[in-house]
Amino acid sequence: MTWPDEAVADGTAATPAHPSRIALFEAVRADRTGPVATRLLRLAHADSPAVRREALGLLHSMARELPWEEAVNAAAALLGDPDEGVRRRAASLVGHLGRPDLVLAVLGELTDPVVRTGLAGALGPGAAHLTGDSLASVRFLAHLETLRAAPPPRWRSLDDALLDDAQEAAHHLEDVGRLWGEALYGLGREHDTYALVARLLADPGTRDIGADLTREACHDWRNAPVRLLPSLLRHHSRRATPALDRALATASISEAATRAHPALPAVARVTAPRGTGRVPSTAPAHDSTSAAALLADRPVGVTRLAHASEIFDALLDAGPLTFQQAAQLYNLTFRHPGRSQAECAPLWLRHAGPSALPRLLALMTPHLADYAVGEYYLAGLARMGGRARLALPAVTALIDRRTRIPVNDSTRDAEMRLDESLLAAALRTRRAILAHPDPPAPAPQPPQAD
Repeated sequence: MTWPDEAVADGTAATPAHPSRIALFEAVRADRTGPVATRLLRLAHADSPAVRREALGLLHSMARELPWEEAVNAAAALLGDPDEGVRRRAASLVGHLGRPDLVLAVLGELTDPVVRTGLAGALGPGAAHLTGDSLASVRFLAHLETLRAAPPPRWRSLDDALLDDAQEAAHHLEDVGRLWGEALYGLGREHDTYALVARLLADPGTRDIGADLTREACHDWRNAPVRLLPSLLRHHSRRATPALDRALATASISEAATRAHPALPAVARVTAPRGTGRVPSTAPAHDSTSAAALLADRPVGVTRLAHASEIFDALLDAGPLTFQQAAQLYNLTFRHPGRSQAECAPLWLRHAGPSALPRLLALMTPHLADYAVGEYYLAGLARMGGRARLALPAVTALIDRRTRIPVNDSTRDAEMRLDESLLAAALRTRRAILAHPDPPAPAPQPPQAD
């Protein structure tokens, strides 16, 4: 049997949705003692470090689905591997999936800082009692876990302990700033985060950690870029580092921050493109004749229609909708949430009159913070102008959030851009609503006969 070896060696086994990966997982799920599982365990001890690393990654993913003692044992045997990447992956697998007593025993026996750090990081809350460890990275992780569960009176002393160990811990612990930021965010310590960033940036030995904590803060707190950009700019102008470059690029995603600091370095402006442009307007022109002809070919129960706004605007400009057109617009507006509903709601208000407004706003406001369609709903409210005044509390709540909206995208910077784009759309919508007093709505027009 050679295909598992080939799949691991050429990387296809690690490629999501690749047939080789699917076949490996299905074979191991079917029989943990079968030939494919046995072969994968042996590949963890292959001559090539790259193959050993890939095999450990696969074993970790498979053992997360269902406990697999043989996978843990295979990883434990590699904690002394000559390749650092192999040791890191082995420590992660053992730490996350091994018995806690086994992990603690290994922590007490081994001296390799890479392995001990990996094991402590995988222990999670179980590492909290290791605050007296001889290794700074282990102590840092232990204090971080202690901080996550600590009452406010203990925060200051734990901050000091973390500051004492941060520089040395970074030699063996990746993402010190990110991990610290996650803990601070979980405790809601926005302003304490800014104070810690200032202390870290002020010390050349911890400046890069401060830059990484800055990035994490910008990803979590909307006001962080505005608050932290002055310090970043000051230290960047004295001596730029890749970490400071990345932090500047992240902070400059914020429109409020770039307005406050227009003289950003070129590195920030080049690496942080603005906005997402989720509400394009590239529709073909329609008159009432072409719009009516297009709708005549669509079923009454249509729930999605490209360029619905332009099509129904043309018809409403020409006069009342026919019964079929009104039924089509009704289905587009009320059947399913999403872009079509958001774009058609102002059209239904135009067709049905002010009596429809409460129902339309009740449909629209729950989706304003949805990163996939929120901008479309906000654009719909903006089209309603002053008539959407009752939606202002929901729009304002979105604007006044201290934290970023929950988003799932490829990177944290990309998620931040989505939040910034939604915030910009909410500000435009509020301006549109407040710019126009509530005009008298036209009375609903009786539909024309087909």
